[in-house]
Amino acid sequence: MKTNRELSPEQQKYIHQIKLQSFLILLSRFLLLFFFIALWETSSYLGWIDSFFFSSPSAVVKLFIDMCKDFEILRHIGVTLLETLVSFLAVTILSILTAILLICLPKVSKVLEPFLVILNSLPKSALAPLIIVWLGTGMKTIIIAGMSVAIFGSIINMYTGFTQVEEEKIKLIYTLGGTQKDTLFKVILPSSIPIIVSNMKVNIGLALVGVIIGEFLAARQGLGYLIIYGSQVFQLDLLIMSIIILCIIAMGLYQLIQILEKCLQK
Repeated sequence: MKTNRELSPEQQKYIHQIKLQSFLILLSRFLLLFFFIALWETSSYLGWIDSFFFSSPSAVVKLFIDMCKDFEILRHIGVTLLETLVSFLAVTILSILTAILLICLPKVSKVLEPFLVILNSLPKSALAPLIIVWLGTGMKTIIIAGMSVAIFGSIINMYTGFTQVEEEKIKLIYTLGGTQKDTLFKVILPSSIPIIVSNMKVNIGLALVGVIIGEFLAARQGLGYLIIYGSQVFQLDLLIMSIIILCIIAMGLYQLIQILEKCLQK
């Protein structure tokens, strides 16, 4: 691999431009965020907006620090994170296994396809109360609610991605005396890694949405519970703080998937 000294001036200039562009994009994001926070704080301080309904960054930070003293907010964050990660991992594993089963049993896939489409089209918030009636309240129910939001769409996307693998590669495996197992593990799954990672990016967000829906209805801890509680007692600082933490969690989980994607690409 060439070092910087071995690169031509044109190549070094191009690399410098790419790095500069990335830095400017990152700087613009931070400036935009800083401008929004400063405008929000100023508007609340000067009375342009009602601080009771819209709160302010300083009030949110103060509440967060106060709740950190007895680790209360950390407990709620940990519960939501745990439920989200368990739901996400379960959805990813089950969707891959189900898609493999459908690709190996084409007749079964033709029978089940319309049912998967119908289940995926259902509004998942409508399933949450039914899940609560069946399973009661608790972490298990919330994890199932998180899975229900993503599982059916993930299975359909995985199966569609598996069926789009080049036919020539599959025919070549069989021509060389390979079996269906060889086709699956040496062609279909390796070729579908980009699709699997792409689905994981979507599923991590959907799992978080499903968990929050479950916490709205059947939880006594977690960020979803804090949002509902804050709205009921008109403690808008608590509500807005929980929403901001959810945004940070969503961004962090998405970045983890991107890091995994880069590792797989290498």
